[in-house]
Amino acid sequence: MSFSGTTKQRLADVLPGRKCCRAALLYGLLQGGRGFSAREMAVQTEHPEVVRLYRSLLEEICGIRTETEKGAFTIVSVAADNRARVLTAFGHEPNEVSVRLIRANFHCDDCAAAYLRGLFLSCGAVSNPETDYHLEFNVPSLPLSRDILSLWEELGYDAKTIRRKGDNVIYFKDSSVIEECLTLMGASASALELMQVKMFKDIRNRSNRAANCDMANLNKVVAAAAVHRQALEVILQNGGFGTLPENLQEIAQLRWDNPEISLRDLGELLDPPLTRSGVNHRLQRLCDIADSLRHS
Repeated sequence: MSFSGTTKQRLADVLPGRKCCRAALLYGLLQGGRGFSAREMAVQTEHPEVVRLYRSLLEEICGIRTETEKGAFTIVSVAADNRARVLTAFGHEPNEVSVRLIRANFHCDDCAAAYLRGLFLSCGAVSNPETDYHLEFNVPSLPLSRDILSLWEELGYDAKTIRRKGDNVIYFKDSSVIEECLTLMGASASALELMQVKMFKDIRNRSNRAANCDMANLNKVVAAAAVHRQALEVILQNGGFGTLPENLQEIAQLRWDNPEISLRDLGELLDPPLTRSGVNHRLQRLCDIADSLRHS
C-alpha cells in the first residue's frame, strides 16, 4: 500500500471521542467528496476503511443509510430523498449555488482538525517521502477552497494553491510543515515515519557528499602525482636526482618513492618536516627544472 493509503487507513481506523468532532469529521468527508448538494452527494474512494467510516458516521450523525457502487473505486452515495436532510444538518440550504465552509459546525477546539482529517480522507493525498514531500487537498469548489485555505492560515500553516485540470488544489511542500499537518489531523505515526525517512535521506546525502569530496581529493592527488612523476622521469633521464640542488634531492626521492600520498603527508616525511605549501613550492621547482630540460 502507498504511503498515502497507509495514512488514510490509520486516520479512518480511529474515531474522535467527542460527538461534535465526529460530526466535523463527517462534514469534511462530505465536503471533499464528489458532490455535496441536493443534486449529488457521494464519496469516491479505494479504501474500505474510508467507506466504513463514511457510512457509520452518516448513520450516527444524520440517521441515514447509504448506497454503494463497487468498481475500481467504491462510490458511496446518499440517496436523493436524504440529501436535503444531510445539508440541513450542517446548516446548508438544498438550493445553494456554491459550497462554503460553515464554521458554526465547529463546536470545540478540536473540531477544525477533525474536519481537515475528513477532508483529507475524501480529497487528500500525501506523497511517499522517499521520493518527494507533498501534501494536497483536491477541493471540488473554488469558494470552498478559499475557506479551507483561510482555515489553514488561521491554524498557523502557510498553504499554497494551484488550479489543476479545473480543480482547486491546496498543497504543502515543506517537509516540516507536512509533519505538523499530519500530526494535527491525527496521523502521528505517518508524521514520525516521514521524519525518519527525512533523517535517513539527510544522513545518506551527507555521506554521499563526503564520499564525493574524498573522491575529488583523491583525484587531485592522483593528477598531481602524475605530473610530478613525469617531471622526475625527465630529471632521471638527464643525470638523475644528484644533479639537483641539495634542498630538492630529498623531496625528489621521497616523491618518487611515494607517488600516492598527499603533499601534507609528504611534508611530514621530510627532516625537518615541511608544510604543504613548502612541499608544493619545491615540487613546482622540480617541474620547472624538468620543463627546462625538455626544451634544452
